[in-house]
Amino acid sequence: QVQLVESGGGLVQAGGSLRLSCAASGGTFGGFGMGWFRQAPGKEREFVATINGAGGSTSYADAVKGRFTISRDNVKNMGYLQMNSLRPEDTAVYYCARSRSLLPGTTERQYNYWGQGTQVTVSS
Repeated sequence: QVQLVESGGGLVQAGGSLRLSCAASGGTFGGFGMGWFRQAPGKEREFVATINGAGGSTSYADAVKGRFTISRDNVKNMGYLQMNSLRPEDTAVYYCARSRSLLPGTTERQYNYWGQGTQVTVSS
């Protein structure tokens, strides 16, 4: 059973940066795809970014492309989301997830392990 714990969220002004971390334990992390999703108040959870098991292939939602960077360290069993040029519309709870395969994924059904989430609030 894989456990995922996010950290690094907080309150930041518009234009600022945050780096989210995802610590994996209890199972295999390296070799499986990983993703970040977010859920804003009153909205459905949405895809943010994904990376394949080896870390060489990434994909981003259009809303964050060019501002966010996903990465991973399979030796440390860690995933990261560097968020720059933050906007108020980025305010949400951010979740990391481990894919069912080595492939990256943009839909929730492609993931079978999820963290509890970390709150990111961007003030204007």
